[in-house]
Amino acid sequence: MMFGSNTLGNGWVVPADDAAITAATQLLMAGQIVAIPTETVYGLAADAQNVDAVARIYAAKGRPDFNPLIVHVRDQKAAEKLGVFNATAQALAEAFWPGPLTLVLPLQPDAPIARAVTAGLPTIAIRCPAHPVMQALLLKSGLSLAAPSANRSGAISPTRADHVLKGLGGAVPMILDGGPCSAGLESTIVAVRDDGWQILRPGPVTSIEIEQTLGYPPLSLPTASIEAPGQMASHYAPSKPVRLNVIASEPDVYLIGFGAIAGDDNLSATGDLAQAAAHLFEALHTADASAAVAIAVAPIPHEGIGIAINDRLARAAVR
Repeated sequence: MMFGSNTLGNGWVVPADDAAITAATQLLMAGQIVAIPTETVYGLAADAQNVDAVARIYAAKGRPDFNPLIVHVRDQKAAEKLGVFNATAQALAEAFWPGPLTLVLPLQPDAPIARAVTAGLPTIAIRCPAHPVMQALLLKSGLSLAAPSANRSGAISPTRADHVLKGLGGAVPMILDGGPCSAGLESTIVAVRDDGWQILRPGPVTSIEIEQTLGYPPLSLPTASIEAPGQMASHYAPSKPVRLNVIASEPDVYLIGFGAIAGDDNLSATGDLAQAAAHLFEALHTADASAAVAIAVAPIPHEGIGIAINDRLARAAVR
């Protein structure tokens, strides 16, 4: 079965209808990679048990092999085959799944997972997504799907199908177009420890929401090594230099505004942080494609999901 074509690569970009989901399922079960929409960002999915399929993810992204992948599952029952759930993990799954929360758990000794998924670590990152297309693929295929963001490693994350096409092109056999991602930021990642919990990557589920659910604050421990995606110093980066906390326009600089700072684009004129998060990567893609020589971003409050926005911007600004 063949679908629509594109002019930038050999991958097929198709609306994520039933026929396309069936075709994508067939590709995944055959060990291929497929770009898919989620509520966070577009993911590059493969059968998490298939060694060759997982290798295709790393090759397409140019991803370093020490950076583990998140495995997406249909429900907690599927997750329990991969990771060990204690009371904390159980409470978080019940409160926030399906949704934009990833749990880093001890790896089950007999977990049916390709070793490259965990980068050889004794833990595994697991998420149960809410997006209907991703859920349909999980149900139809019966697979657990490893799925990092569908972009070149370190580049701006994709929140639309055309971002995937421009970034990966013919490296992906099929791109399912499910429209823009609603959250617009990668999932919150929480490491579940024996003595508590720790945020490894801030995201749409905030630390305050997690603390309210569990009834106690996070551990404040340093992370000595990479345990999950999104922890590298330089990440989410445009090709142009990025400066933060800029309050006025400058010549040849594309200003991404917020609130009263209008700029060339505005993440949210009303100062809505959820709206700003959903628009962040789209704005960075637009700025990077502009004629400007640099990108500037207005100050974003360090509260709620603004903490995650500032995390992404700080890493995007590293050179």
